[in-house]
Amino acid sequence: MSKPFQLQPLLDLSNLRLDEATRQLGKLIAGEQEANQRFELLVQYRDEYQGRFLTAAGKGLGPDAWRNYQLFIARLDQAIEQAKAMVALSKQQTAVGQRTWLDKRGKVMAFDTLAQRHVARLAHAEARQEQKNSDEHAARRLGVANEED
Repeated sequence: MSKPFQLQPLLDLSNLRLDEATRQLGKLIAGEQEANQRFELLVQYRDEYQGRFLTAAGKGLGPDAWRNYQLFIARLDQAIEQAKAMVALSKQQTAVGQRTWLDKRGKVMAFDTLAQRHVARLAHAEARQEQKNSDEHAARRLGVANEED
């Protein structure tokens, strides 16, 4: 019976932590993409609204309509700045998640390497034992054959 890999529980735990880090990184990447989409949508909407304002201004606007357009554009600009900050924060969180994932993957790879070495040592020891048994068997057969002569 072969000797079990003593660090197997740590390898299993490392794999679980890597799986969790992978899921978390996926969420962070999706969140970053959503933040980017929101930002781009706001910028696009602001550009469209600015175009409507310019068109309306070219046709003539009263002071109330002018002020309403300006206030709404200012609110859009605020929302764009907030969305830009969210994109930056999301990128930072994704970068942290990537570093965490790389760290977890490195640990799994290290434990996996140790497990592979363990299996290789066991296979080598088993092969040596089989060779020893084969040699002893051959020596006994030779000894029996020599006695018969």
